[in-house]
Amino acid sequence: MPAPSRKAVAIGLLLIGVGVILGLVVASDMGWLPFGHAVPDAPTAAKPAAVAPTAGGGADRNFVEVAKAVTPAVVNISTTRISRLPEGHAGGPPFDDPFFRRFFGDELFRRFEAPKDRRERSLGSGVIADASGYIITNNHVVSKADEIRILFSDKRSFTAKVVGTDPKTDIAVIKVDAKDLPVIPWADSDKLQVGEYVLAIGNPFGLNQTVTMGIVSAVGRANVGIAEYEDFIQTDAAINPGNSGGALVNARGELIGINTAIFSQSGGYMGIGFAVPSNMVRSVMDQLIKGGKVVRGYLGVSIQELTSDLAKQFGVTETRGVLVSDVLADSPAKRAKLERGDVIIEFDGRAVENPTQFRNLVAQTPIGKKVRVKFLRGGAARDLDVTIAEQPKAMAQPESPGEEGGEARASGAFAGMDVRELTAELARRFNLRDDRSGVIVARVAEGSPAGEAGLQAGDLITEINRKPVASLRDFQNVTGKLAAKEPALVLVARNGRNFYLTIKP
Repeated sequence: MPAPSRKAVAIGLLLIGVGVILGLVVASDMGWLPFGHAVPDAPTAAKPAAVAPTAGGGADRNFVEVAKAVTPAVVNISTTRISRLPEGHAGGPPFDDPFFRRFFGDELFRRFEAPKDRRERSLGSGVIADASGYIITNNHVVSKADEIRILFSDKRSFTAKVVGTDPKTDIAVIKVDAKDLPVIPWADSDKLQVGEYVLAIGNPFGLNQTVTMGIVSAVGRANVGIAEYEDFIQTDAAINPGNSGGALVNARGELIGINTAIFSQSGGYMGIGFAVPSNMVRSVMDQLIKGGKVVRGYLGVSIQELTSDLAKQFGVTETRGVLVSDVLADSPAKRAKLERGDVIIEFDGRAVENPTQFRNLVAQTPIGKKVRVKFLRGGAARDLDVTIAEQPKAMAQPESPGEEGGEARASGAFAGMDVRELTAELARRFNLRDDRSGVIVARVAEGSPAGEAGLQAGDLITEINRKPVASLRDFQNVTGKLAAKEPALVLVARNGRNFYLTIKP
């Protein structure tokens, strides 16, 4: 065998040297050599526990701790409603046919006859608001229920009674005979900001709670068509079926809202949920507990959005505020000398942003309180004091909002609109004959079924589904019998002309 060349020997020695050096480096790093040092084991790369972002200057607990703290205060609500069928009802044709009964005899008829009582069950959630047994939920969860059962997280079960309901905000308060119950601390929803983390918590089936996380997508959402007084928190935290009435809590474990509905075009979750803000909930709850009903403030003005075009017409440089389109007779606004064309920019020390916010501010003002109203008239700033009165009972809304998703149980067709009793003053204002009867449309929410059908504020409704509507009571009776998805044929009077509209939910 020929001897290796000097070049080959040099390359071989170089490779051996490199290998020795690398081996020494590795052995040193592993701590195998006396002059080496062992590197501590690096922690396994893992997804950190979700930590609540800092808000308000303090370090918040993580979401695991928040969920453990608040879920015991969220309960399952199951309701039973007994529907009584007409006497002798047998479940539809041919059993309803008298000839069928005579031909086959009553004995066979009774054999196939349906039960006279039919039980309808539904599920929802609730939040313990007071250690003595008061529970907050949605009105549509307990509306018209004959029996309400509450199941706690520790599997205790109680029968609850209704303390009071407020269909106009879709809030209800019920009570169980129990003490020392866990509660969730209240948050100030006025301080809630878009982008904050929130948890939506419910107890939909009584098996265990559901907890979903998201952020606040928007605040002050209105014209959704869910309730009459809307100031919703919008979130992308999933509100699962049966979670109506559950808690929306912030990153500090405080109650920021009551989950109410989801927006859906498919029947499933689409990333948009709505919750009633805690400040509105607390105000309604306190009134229901103290007096069994909600009393709202009344100013007595018709208002509308101040657009850029209207602002120019009224000599206003900004679109902030609301435009007074009418001042009702014998109202606090009339006595205080507010006028049509005034632009209200501040109410009781708070800036007025839009009609919905202003309407909620007035409604939540205590009766008899004197408030300072700042407004623009002819481009000049003015202010005056107004003493708030109680809202007249003639102002009404169809019955309570309905099932998950925001439909109205009494009448999905009429969700998102207000009507008023026809008075002599309203008849004069809308140029109606003295002999006309019906109810006046006071407000129609944009995008609502009635708005899509062409109904407008100021229209006079005289018939619904061929049934005469002569008063507010007639309106409530007729709409209360409509199914949630049943269309309504409405006879409307406008500008001296009668015409029909079909409103589809």
